[in-house]
Amino acid sequence: MFFRVKKSGPRAYLQIVENHWRDGRSQQSVLATLGRLDQLQASGHLEGLLSSGARFCEKVLVLSAHRQDQLPVIRTRHWGAPLVFEKLWRELGCHSVIDTLLRGRRFEFPVERAVFMTVLHRLLAPGSDRAAERWKNDYVLHGVDDLELQHLYRTMGWLGEPLPADQQQGSTKLVLRCTKDLIEEHLFARRRDLFTEVDIVFSTLRRCTSRGMAARASASTATARTIAPMNDK
Repeated sequence: MFFRVKKSGPRAYLQIVENHWRDGRSQQSVLATLGRLDQLQASGHLEGLLSSGARFCEKVLVLSAHRQDQLPVIRTRHWGAPLVFEKLWRELGCHSVIDTLLRGRRFEFPVERAVFMTVLHRLLAPGSDRAAERWKNDYVLHGVDDLELQHLYRTMGWLGEPLPADQQQGSTKLVLRCTKDLIEEHLFARRRDLFTEVDIVFSTLRRCTSRGMAARASASTATARTIAPMNDK
């Protein structure tokens, strides 16, 4: 049983139709014609009819009450931005680069998740780490529920941790290279242009296969050799 719009000339009528099988084929029977669709929509009777019928279906009733703001809101969480940026985060290699640099380090919390959360927080609602800890409760972020403010502080400390002396090439006494710079370099290496280094050189020079072309090439060479001494004088 379902609603169907039946057109008759320029007008459209709303009908309740029942579908059943007869002689091995599906047939439709009109149970009721509710009226012209444009008039039902204009008068608001259509919404009243559907709301009245929704009382007999618990799921539809809940959705209808939600649309009319009749249900109490317990908690609202956003998930659109985390889905998009999580996809970009992994495709760019941020996840794998950070995990590689963390090998050998014994943090008792997911540092990579803390970095992702703080990056996303600064993109959507720039603020401090303390603000980020509160902000995460309004978003659906994988693996950050147990992160505390102290974890964010320790993550920032790791990102700003100076590299060993043998990795300080190009740095200054005032600005030392740190973990953050190493992450950027690894990401650049992953996305480097394929033609940054030349491995194969293709030649497009054509060979002179005909005698005429070879003769013209020889004549040009001879002319150049003849003219050259005259220019030296």
